[in-house]
Amino acid sequence: MKFSFYISPLLAALVLCRQTTEANSTDNEPTLPLSTDSAFNFNFLIALSDALTGGSDIAPVLAAAKDLKAGDMASFSQRFYKLANYTKAQAENPHNAGDPINVRDTWFSASQYFRRADFYLHGNWSNPLINSLWTEQTAAFNKAIAALPIPGQRVRIPAKEGNFTIEAIWYAASKNQNRKLPTLVIGNGFDAAQEDSYHYFVAQALARGWNCITYEGPGHPTIRREQNIGFIPEWEHVVTPVVDYILLEKSDMVDKDRLALIGNSWGGFLAARAAAFEPRLAAAILIDGVWDTYAGFSITLSPELMAIYEAGNYTQFDQEVLSQREAGKLSTNSAWALDYGLWAFHTHLPSGLFNQSKQYGLRDVVDKIRMPVFVGDAEFEPTWIGQPKQVADALGDKATLHRFTGTAGYHCQTGAYQELTRTIFCWLNKTLGKMEEKS
Repeated sequence: MKFSFYISPLLAALVLCRQTTEANSTDNEPTLPLSTDSAFNFNFLIALSDALTGGSDIAPVLAAAKDLKAGDMASFSQRFYKLANYTKAQAENPHNAGDPINVRDTWFSASQYFRRADFYLHGNWSNPLINSLWTEQTAAFNKAIAALPIPGQRVRIPAKEGNFTIEAIWYAASKNQNRKLPTLVIGNGFDAAQEDSYHYFVAQALARGWNCITYEGPGHPTIRREQNIGFIPEWEHVVTPVVDYILLEKSDMVDKDRLALIGNSWGGFLAARAAAFEPRLAAAILIDGVWDTYAGFSITLSPELMAIYEAGNYTQFDQEVLSQREAGKLSTNSAWALDYGLWAFHTHLPSGLFNQSKQYGLRDVVDKIRMPVFVGDAEFEPTWIGQPKQVADALGDKATLHRFTGTAGYHCQTGAYQELTRTIFCWLNKTLGKMEEKS
């Protein structure tokens, strides 16, 4: 998001979507749906997509999808929890231990399934599974990246502004510690974890000779759990320390002239905000472009509910939204996004979520962005409709607007990662120069 964040993903496509039958409909899907519930369909597509880089297996995901009742969030979690534990047992089988690819891919898959099992649990903040499943997914992922040809390295980076610590993972593309390579700084948006980023971007980047560092800031899954901090609008306080870290600690391995920032899902806003204050970046990639968070959120609830909010009747608004959620009157998309949004922004009131969202816009900072920017748009984007073009128009000749269509037209190009990464790296090579030209 994805509010996807894929609010973001991993998953803006799952954000507070309209409270109508159409919100959960798969009638307009560009691919064969695995559920009549668009939220479930999208989540299955996420899991299937990661098979490309060892993060799932296709038949087990299809089995989890088989006969699952639309909107049954509890059963969705239970099925992936069962699959996660089954896969974990395979990973722990000593017969697998001698083959590092067995170890890596099986643990990557277990980690993915634990994340999917966690997805719909955030309506009750005291649910112990919110933390226990995350402990499981983290441990599984750590075992997977330890089995990479060059093991991934978890690092903790203190923020210079604000009382929090950034969680990051460094991935080197070469064992040569004195070879300076282009480097991606990768962040998600509303709900996706940095572990997801490995499958979205890192594996493809490493294969092309790019170092990567993924990160999580306030509001992101691990920091929200371990540091109890919701999102902050001043995202430069997150990205700048990450840039400091790689230019200081990895200076022998990083080509400082080819340092690019990726923001995925609602992370397209976060990355753009950070880019406005970080001149050391050579390029930024926004998948998607997000101009105004409140404008995106405000179209996800019914006009009647939003009229109550915009009239300033916050108590009535909160009561109406929460009562509809309790009564099961919200679509799966809307119910999930409300649950997760309140948790990630660390507020118990829907009005608090919408009030906070007004702080997350580019209008006042876009003129400070100086580097080339790739702005992705998606034909079937449900939340940030028309906003990528707003971002590109405001950036002028610094922007390259690319519209993904057809089967690549889902939010964040979920299910079409080959096309996504092919497009991104073509643009990076053109914008920053091919590796052989810089070596």
